[in-house]
Amino acid sequence: MSDRVTRIGRRTFLGASGMLAGRAALATTARSYANILGANDRISLGHIGIGNRGRELVQIAAALKDRHHVEMTAVCDLWRVNRERAVEANTKHYGRAPRAYQHLEDVLALRDLDAVLISTPEHSHSPILRMAAEAGKDAYVEKPMGNVLDELKAARAAVRSGQRIVQVGTQHRSEPYPRAACALVHGGALGEVSKVEVEWNYHGPRWRGRPEVQLIREEDTDWRKWLLTKPYRPFDPRLYFEFRLYREFSSGIPDQWMSHGIDLVHWFMRDSFPRSVVAHGGVFAWKDGRENPDTFQALLEYPKGFLVSYSTSFGNDSPGFTRYMGKQATLVNLGGEGSPRYQLVEEKGNHEDDSNIDAQRPAQYIHLPGETRVPPMSIDDLSLEHMADWFECLRARTAPHCTVDDGFAHSVACMMAAESYWSGRKVYWDAAKEQIL
Repeated sequence: MSDRVTRIGRRTFLGASGMLAGRAALATTARSYANILGANDRISLGHIGIGNRGRELVQIAAALKDRHHVEMTAVCDLWRVNRERAVEANTKHYGRAPRAYQHLEDVLALRDLDAVLISTPEHSHSPILRMAAEAGKDAYVEKPMGNVLDELKAARAAVRSGQRIVQVGTQHRSEPYPRAACALVHGGALGEVSKVEVEWNYHGPRWRGRPEVQLIREEDTDWRKWLLTKPYRPFDPRLYFEFRLYREFSSGIPDQWMSHGIDLVHWFMRDSFPRSVVAHGGVFAWKDGRENPDTFQALLEYPKGFLVSYSTSFGNDSPGFTRYMGKQATLVNLGGEGSPRYQLVEEKGNHEDDSNIDAQRPAQYIHLPGETRVPPMSIDDLSLEHMADWFECLRARTAPHCTVDDGFAHSVACMMAAESYWSGRKVYWDAAKEQIL
């Protein structure tokens, strides 16, 4: 833990993981050629919702365009400014302008479109995914997959019924360091795990102060379409761009941050739905009119017999970590969300018998093949592997790394945490009826 904390950019990270990425790029099996698209056919993409995260997805798709033979042929955003920016960016990437639409119905009606990227505000993920599946489109949908249970179920049903290839955007499932760490857990290196701790922090009024709030005019968008399934209310530019602060549209920390953390727990532990959840928190650091908490903690119990503690504070940037605590060893992820620095520490002795026991516990960092340097503690959000996996699966018609069922599961866990926070009660998951009790 005394190693210097460093950041790693996209180019550096891709260089470090080049061998893995190269293998993924070349891993085209015979089955990949026997599909409806064909190995040499261009994949025609549409993009719905092109705000901050959407612009990052534009870069990611463009970086893969030649290797995977894809093109962004249509863009869609309710706000004129975002549409125009998307047209300009994709024209530079692909050498010709995509078609631009204000309304997603027009994009989904395009017969020459194979798949769509969905990076709209969180309250619209499930409804738009359902619409895309019903229109016969495969999809890459940002996380969480949904935050209203009935809408989440409807989206999953449409994807299953249409046999659509859907990748949910918890991208760390596809990154090489988490995959190497997960393989260790699945191989039994930790022994019986009884507790998992996730703590990710940030110092600042997260999601408040978006500059677009001062730029947007109601006549430049379609406010009723933005609300989608929500009851009408007067136009609110703060809600439009800072939706993660408002209860009806997002749970904030659970939807945006915990979704990543709990998705990794589900994957590592092979246990997808909590038996029960209790949560607490409040607006303690930034009393700026936000409804959702800036300080949040949840405890989740899982059927296999382990407890997960998730915690975030926006009032202090104390270093983040994740710990998988087993009887044989502890897997420690040093850093916040997405950190590639994993360390395996042998569980040997105890502090009551020997106060210096930590120094005697063998520990090793998890490296990729050929690496010797200590991995960095953070990366940006531009890693390519998750999108590349989706492109491969579009051709092979196989399940991607984060399926609609995985997205359903992490969304349920986050909804349970939000429900417990707002109700002040412990909540339970009825697996047979798929209901939060």
